[in-house]
Amino acid sequence: MGKTIAEKIFAAHLRDTPAPDNMVLDLDVVMCHEITTPIAILDLMEKGMDRVFDPGKIKAVIDHVTPPKDSKTATQAKIMRDWARRHRIRDFFDIGRNGVCHALFPEKGFIRPGYTVIMGDSHTCTHGAFGAFAAGVGTTDLEVGILKGVCAFRAPRTLRVDVTGTLPAGVYAKDIILNIIKRLTVNGATDLIMEFRGPVIDDLDMSSRMTLCNMAVEAGATSGICLPDATTARYLWPFISKDYESLDAAVADFATWHSDDDAVYTQTLTIDVSDLAPQVTYGFKPDQVKDISELAGSRVDQVYIGSCTNGRIEDIRAAASILKGRVIADHVRGILTPATPAVYSQALDEGLIKIFMDSGFCVLNPTCGACLGMSSGVLAEGEVCASTTNRNFNGRMGKGGMVHLMSPLSAAAAAITGEITHPGELLN
Repeated sequence: MGKTIAEKIFAAHLRDTPAPDNMVLDLDVVMCHEITTPIAILDLMEKGMDRVFDPGKIKAVIDHVTPPKDSKTATQAKIMRDWARRHRIRDFFDIGRNGVCHALFPEKGFIRPGYTVIMGDSHTCTHGAFGAFAAGVGTTDLEVGILKGVCAFRAPRTLRVDVTGTLPAGVYAKDIILNIIKRLTVNGATDLIMEFRGPVIDDLDMSSRMTLCNMAVEAGATSGICLPDATTARYLWPFISKDYESLDAAVADFATWHSDDDAVYTQTLTIDVSDLAPQVTYGFKPDQVKDISELAGSRVDQVYIGSCTNGRIEDIRAAASILKGRVIADHVRGILTPATPAVYSQALDEGLIKIFMDSGFCVLNPTCGACLGMSSGVLAEGEVCASTTNRNFNGRMGKGGMVHLMSPLSAAAAAITGEITHPGELLN
């Protein structure tokens, strides 16, 4: 019987099987940020186990409240900073070099096909876009990962999602995943790995694949995953060029991780996106999704473009294509947060930052703050935000606020009109 890509990764990293459905895996990367990791650090210190299994395999960043907004968040950052120095963790990204973790770490070449990756952050599944198994974990698992370099998971079961057809104008990767979550519901992929397949996926760039995998958890999935190919190899080439004679050799090597033709899937979902409209959430669950025309005309107070879902250069370019030469509605606060310093710098070089500023947007440094209502874009009670983030939970961006999730194109259109708008109406 053939294996899925997840089953191949598990088999290659298996340390122990303490129970038939319990597999302990060796880890290639343990990622850390200043919200969840300090708790693990302090607990390990209290237990007299202030050690790391391999400082070269730990990647750490201060990314949620940056710079700190108060003494509490400054202390969280200090705990991380002191810990990284104490254990000589070279891949620690402090303020000025930091960025949104799930954009920064792939950008640095830390994720490769076949890797096992954990982090105390639910959107760690983003990194499955590279053909890796990447999952968010709780504090105890994070502590064990830091200390021993292992993590226990259930034996992998995979939901295959085949995406076919041709994307219409104005429809984005974010629209695909929102529609998938709508179909599956927030519990539809619980304890499963979502494997994205099909010609539409093959044609997506790495940024779009990361968007898909990023929101797999919103359907309950443990991880999202794409099969690594030439697109993956081109993205990683600056980091792997010394390991392969050619790009074709890298692609051939990556193919060994591909799911076998006779692999067995728990479920298969097929979606033809040829007639897909831009999608938008309503209510307070990620599966409460409608075609954008059904909410057209709904007023928004704030538009947020950024996050680990849609803060990359491709997202900024898309939004800028609508904003260029236009000014946002008088009652709208527009906020742009490039996901990393490199993205910010590239957006400057391409003139995109000027487009945003000329249109009336406030441009901030890389941070996760607004996404979970910690800083840099918190809503007041009763306010509505059109956002490119990944969660619309009640109070997510501020107590009493409402968040409509949508693509960068749709968010930019909402900024211009001051209400939810089909981006096709404003595409140049």
